[in-house]
Amino acid sequence: MRLRHIGQSGLAIYLLSAAQAWAGGLMLYEIGTPDSGLAAAGWAARAQDPATVATNPAGMTRLDGDQVMAGAQLLYADMEFSPNTNTTVSGSDGGNPVGWFPGASAFYVHSLAPDWKLGLGMYGNFGLVMDNNDNWVGRYNIQDATILGMTLTPALAYQVNDQLSLGVGLNAMYGVFEYEVAVHNALDAIGDGQLDIGDSDWGYGANLGVLYEIQPGTRLGLDYTSSIDLELADTPDFTNLGPLLDAVLPRAVGELGLDMSVPQTVMASVYHELDGRWALLGNVGWQDWSEFGKVGVEVNSSTSATVDRSYQDTWHAAIGAQHRYSDDWLLSFGVAYDSSMVDDADRTLDTPVGATWRFSIGGQHTLQGP
Repeated sequence: MRLRHIGQSGLAIYLLSAAQAWAGGLMLYEIGTPDSGLAAAGWAARAQDPATVATNPAGMTRLDGDQVMAGAQLLYADMEFSPNTNTTVSGSDGGNPVGWFPGASAFYVHSLAPDWKLGLGMYGNFGLVMDNNDNWVGRYNIQDATILGMTLTPALAYQVNDQLSLGVGLNAMYGVFEYEVAVHNALDAIGDGQLDIGDSDWGYGANLGVLYEIQPGTRLGLDYTSSIDLELADTPDFTNLGPLLDAVLPRAVGELGLDMSVPQTVMASVYHELDGRWALLGNVGWQDWSEFGKVGVEVNSSTSATVDRSYQDTWHAAIGAQHRYSDDWLLSFGVAYDSSMVDDADRTLDTPVGATWRFSIGGQHTLQGP
């Protein structure tokens, strides 16, 4: 096992500046790996460490021996809601509903044979967590919301020849959904009630990758992840309802079912070494958020409908560079743009996403063995 890669990950430093932490939708590129210092540039072509299990499983063929990498991160998002004259509900602006949120990942690559690699990855790159103040003006639309996906991915790669490698992985995602909203007890003239609903489910998809080395130091990568369907169902829990609403709401609502699809994605990347010190990296990508916006809703296992939230597909572009400052230090830089999955007129309080710019600087220090 090459302990050098454990040292690299443990001492990597990343600085990330972005308007929002999410991509064009709810999918993170920041999963506690060196890609954070590049704004994800070279995502499917870099193949320099075990994180390639997730970004392009074909890249495992470039790693020597058995390698392991673990990463942790702490991200901060600052989001503000500004009430205006059209706001009819009294209350506060909700504060910052996101704030600090942690992340972690772990990857392992094992050499089965000179041309075959086996990998395993664990990471979370999908979701959103919001926690608004209890008395904010949008509490009858949303108070707290959580939608998270944690992925376990076993992967296999085969080196066809000196230039071409192929990879395949199974994405097993554990999805968690929780939603809380205030209920207006207007008929009973008392304080707000509360509706809570939540569930979890396993969903499965595929990760397919191709890596092609045009010449030493120049390679192209293509990675495709299929959609993952999550089927969620729960009976809402009502608390603090007034007598009139308590007699009506729980019986009228019953069990609710939600079906959603984590979007399929395509990422094409390039890695090119200019010399022994500098390398350029780039991406173009696509994410199928229009399908995610079509949510299947079922009430009491008898009435069903598809709600189209007018989401649209997003595209991604990134460019970055790596500089080998010394034998021990590798510096990285990157900038990326993701389009918005929703127009301003269709944006809702529960999914306040938009176009995103990322500006990143990173540094990796290699621990030298005895």
